[in-house]
Amino acid sequence: MRRLSTTEADFEVSFSALLAGRGGQERSVVEPVRAILSDVQARGDAAVCDYTARFDRLTLTPEQLRIDADTIKSEAARVPTDLMDALKLAAERIEVFHDAQKPTDLDFTDSAGVRLGMRWTALDAVGLYVPGGKAAYPSSVLMNALPARVAGVKRLAMCVPTPDGVLNPLVLAAAHLCGVEEIYRVGGAQAVGALAYGTQTIAPVDRIVGPGNAFVAEAKRQVFGQVGIDSIAGPSEVVVVADGNNDPRLIAVDLLAQAEHDEQAQAILITTDSAFGERVGTAVATELETLPRAAIAARSWADHGAIIVVKDLDEAAELVNRLAPEHLEVLVERPRDFSALVRHAGAMFLGRHCPEAVGDYVGGPNHVLPTSRTARFASGLSVFDFIKRTTIIETDQAGLERIGPAGVALAQAEGLDAHALSLSLRLGQKS
Repeated sequence: MRRLSTTEADFEVSFSALLAGRGGQERSVVEPVRAILSDVQARGDAAVCDYTARFDRLTLTPEQLRIDADTIKSEAARVPTDLMDALKLAAERIEVFHDAQKPTDLDFTDSAGVRLGMRWTALDAVGLYVPGGKAAYPSSVLMNALPARVAGVKRLAMCVPTPDGVLNPLVLAAAHLCGVEEIYRVGGAQAVGALAYGTQTIAPVDRIVGPGNAFVAEAKRQVFGQVGIDSIAGPSEVVVVADGNNDPRLIAVDLLAQAEHDEQAQAILITTDSAFGERVGTAVATELETLPRAAIAARSWADHGAIIVVKDLDEAAELVNRLAPEHLEVLVERPRDFSALVRHAGAMFLGRHCPEAVGDYVGGPNHVLPTSRTARFASGLSVFDFIKRTTIIETDQAGLERIGPAGVALAQAEGLDAHALSLSLRLGQKS
């Protein structure tokens, strides 16, 4: 774990190394993924079944790829009442927040008498990728399916791997709660290929969303253009800005909540109090002694974690904007004031009682967020990922006479004579 201070002469070198220190893959998956996608595109169901047998140790016929409605209901019924209530609370909050995002159409007449507008329409079909096996996240089902439902998407097709044929009741319960009825027991790059290109059993979709491993991420990268995607997600990350008036153990746990995701995850504390930073470092070491996922979290903290001491909160904000983190916790006296200085962050969590884990489950805003500094130009998943806009222009002869001559001049300047003629003939000009 790095300890940095902005007062040190080599701070810029150390900070730049921190920015560049993640993301290297041990082996390239580009070619294996390309081969899988090509095979799925060529052989459809047969290829999907072959890869499912190879990677998930599950032999299926094409007729068995889809999980039937009775199985979905019976598996969902196995979920304990308290967990089902938690899912329902989370779903309600997520739905309310995303419903508030829905934009309104534009329709107005400008000063030239030309009617202009913009209409929003939902996508026809969306594919949801949900990790399976040990990494089963019902919260991700809610976060991906509900915004699509709120947007008005009619068809949601979900792919979830079921290694050795084992279904995850909580994942199926979350899907059932969201009204997702089309669910396939398929994972990996082959699932992405099936959703993108279609097979004899799985109809193609218009956009694919949801997290996955390196093969899934690379497959989404390669099918982009054939379909839309949400993003290419990297390892999770959090930056915690905290003053010395916090409980060091709480900050330590918040940092480890990201570190336990993955060995490549990153957790960074930025503080104005050097002694407090040391206490947090000690608290992290203590928590790692009993944390169930200590091996993962310890590797992440050792390789990618950092405690950075700054002179003041203005300096802290500058570093946050350079880091452009996926998650930003602000645990200072006036968190809203600090947040106003932040330009780049996927999601912000303000105040000492609002850890990032609130946003993972029950906050309401989406937890699918830009990683690897892409918050500089990207945003979290929202209703806008499941709708598209169409612009509208309507004019009569009078309106065309006001703006058309300028269009003729510009078309002629670009050497596009048919463009110019299309306008000039309607203006009564000689051809």
